[in-house]
Amino acid sequence: MSEKSSSSSSDEDVDPESGQPLELGGVLSKWTNYIHGWQDRWVVLKNNTLSYYKSEDEREYGCRGSLCLSKAVITPHEFDECRFDVSVNDSVWYLRAEDPEHRLQWIESIELHKAESGYGSETSLRRHGSMLSLTSAASALSSTSTSSFKKGHRLREKFAEMETFRDILCRQVDTLQKYFDSCADAVSKDEFQRDRVEDDDDDFPTSARPDSEYNHNNNGSKEKLFSPASPKGINGIDFKGEAITFKATTAGILSTLSHCIELMTKREDSWQKRLDKELEKRRKVEDAYKSAVNELKKKSHYGGPDYEEGPNSLINEEEFFDAVEAALDRQDKIEEQCQSEKVRKPRLTLASPSDAYSTIGTHRFANKPYSHSSSLSSIELISASDDIHRFSPQVEETVQNHMAYSIQEVGGDANWQLVVEEGEMKVYRREVEENGIVLDPLKATHAVKGVTGHEVCHYFWDTAVRLDWETTIENFHVVEKLSDNAIIVYQTHKRVWPASQRDVLYLSAIRMIPPRNENDPDTWLVCNFSVDHDDAPPTNRCVRAKINVAMICQTLVSPPEGDKEISRDNIMCKINYIANVNPGGWAPASVLRAVAKREYPKFLKRFTSYVQEKTAGKPILF
Repeated sequence: MSEKSSSSSSDEDVDPESGQPLELGGVLSKWTNYIHGWQDRWVVLKNNTLSYYKSEDEREYGCRGSLCLSKAVITPHEFDECRFDVSVNDSVWYLRAEDPEHRLQWIESIELHKAESGYGSETSLRRHGSMLSLTSAASALSSTSTSSFKKGHRLREKFAEMETFRDILCRQVDTLQKYFDSCADAVSKDEFQRDRVEDDDDDFPTSARPDSEYNHNNNGSKEKLFSPASPKGINGIDFKGEAITFKATTAGILSTLSHCIELMTKREDSWQKRLDKELEKRRKVEDAYKSAVNELKKKSHYGGPDYEEGPNSLINEEEFFDAVEAALDRQDKIEEQCQSEKVRKPRLTLASPSDAYSTIGTHRFANKPYSHSSSLSSIELISASDDIHRFSPQVEETVQNHMAYSIQEVGGDANWQLVVEEGEMKVYRREVEENGIVLDPLKATHAVKGVTGHEVCHYFWDTAVRLDWETTIENFHVVEKLSDNAIIVYQTHKRVWPASQRDVLYLSAIRMIPPRNENDPDTWLVCNFSVDHDDAPPTNRCVRAKINVAMICQTLVSPPEGDKEISRDNIMCKINYIANVNPGGWAPASVLRAVAKREYPKFLKRFTSYVQEKTAGKPILF
């Protein structure tokens, strides 16, 4: 469908006061399932959440579903300019806007809400990414170091040695620091004493200084008795020994570091190989994960719009055929169950006025033998005055064409192929394609005992009993009644996935064709052909098929024995069914032909059996 109402957002995308994106609401077509296809839904975008309702009036009852857009992925469709998909994990919404402009508006609004939620923005990536990087790096370092140390005992021992050397080195540094401090104190005291001696020399003559302060050497010189203290005498520290030990400790550290570097260099190749193996494993796991996700998406969304009938369908012709055949088999089982339930539980229904036929004791063919149709090259129609309407000329032309077409023999025509023969029923087909669409005309002949042509055409035309025998229709209604014998009908057929659902808008008219002479049988005709009407325009939900169908029935009567009245044992209806259908859409030709070959005979048998059942024991309507 299309977006039938404009969105509720203003021209501005962001509220100037709060800075938050404005609410957006409108009608979008949402893919529901393969049975109902696209349906109009009221969609609301608000507070980083996309919600949908069946209609705008049902908002107060709560939404039918919602998606949080924080981690949503918005994908414009490659071929459909109005469609876009919103997916969160395995949940996918297929949406269609009215036109490409509205689609762009919705996509931009959703992206804006998503960006404002804090996910996907630049600042958010920096904020969360930095913490994630630090945490991941720390975790990776911790796990790598642990695994390496567990297998690298020699490296761990060398680190332990380095710890010991560090302790020794710290103690030696402390000792040397004390030594240097003691040396600094001794130098200070020596300078202080020298200063005092110089001051005494200024106050007293040198000759007056007692000789006891000096030691007289043999050479006549004097040596000062107050010599400075020796380095070893300060706190008992052996500077030379400490220096040698310090040198040995630093040499041990350098040796251990060299050995660690050598070990790490040797292990680098093996680490790189392990890393390459892990990266290869990760790549394979990621590829397998992506493949599994894609397969899961295909399975979970196999009934999505990408797999339905269309020019870009992801399903091939063989899969299409198998899916259609499986769907038709399911419908047949359902129909059989319904029929069996009707047999077990017969319902008593009142006869409708149309079934209250008047009793006819004689017939104009009562004294004539079993008759076949004669030439109908020139056909006259009975047109009641009340059957005149705006489509009357088109109806008359269609009836003339069908009557002329029905008398054409198909047995000797090489273009017609006999595709089905079951008892009295034969189905012929002539293969015709136009622009890749199958337009095969079909012609079926059948003979049904115990019913008249009028009765067959009556039940085929009467919409009051349509659903009693037609099992392919989902729903229908009369759009307009043109006259007592002509109506315009709109009907939708049950969808057979993956084919798109079809609908038909057609005019249905019933006629009696008067015989040219007394030997010709009574002939009744119902023609259904497509027309246009303002009250039933085409929609995106269904593919509009075009039809031109005719049910032509002739009543053949064999005279009863003696003076007996004509009974149903004496009558037979000869049926000519003509169908020209343009299915539209993109269904494969092989599928359309297979469905037609399978369904048309079933339709004829089902319908004629219904007429026989409804008319049994009732007066004959000629």
